[in-house]
Amino acid sequence: MRSEMLNSILSELNGSSTDIEASAIISTDGLIMSSMLQADMDDDRVAAMSAALLSLGDRTAEELNRGTLEQVLIKGDNGYILMTHANNESVLTVLARPKARLGLIFLDVKRAAKNIDKIL
Repeated sequence: MRSEMLNSILSELNGSSTDIEASAIISTDGLIMSSMLQADMDDDRVAAMSAALLSLGDRTAEELNRGTLEQVLIKGDNGYILMTHANNESVLTVLARPKARLGLIFLDVKRAAKNIDKIL
């Protein structure tokens, strides 16, 4: 039941914008909880990298006195990777196209993270 609800949140998130290519909910331990990733992506690898990067972001924000980490944004030639805490035990990772309208995606991701937190 819970996994169906998480899948529904990801489906709604991915459908909210044509700029969103994929998304996943990952435990802070680096395990996939739910995903809508592209077929050529390894779920376990995405999970491990997301958890590691968010953990590093948390420590960096703390060490450099930037307060509580809100998100990690990576921009590459082929698009964006956005990671944010859904709660203390989970990470929401979103892949977006290179010309994505990030403001709208940030809003959609924030809403999805709140919904994930309610379920978990």
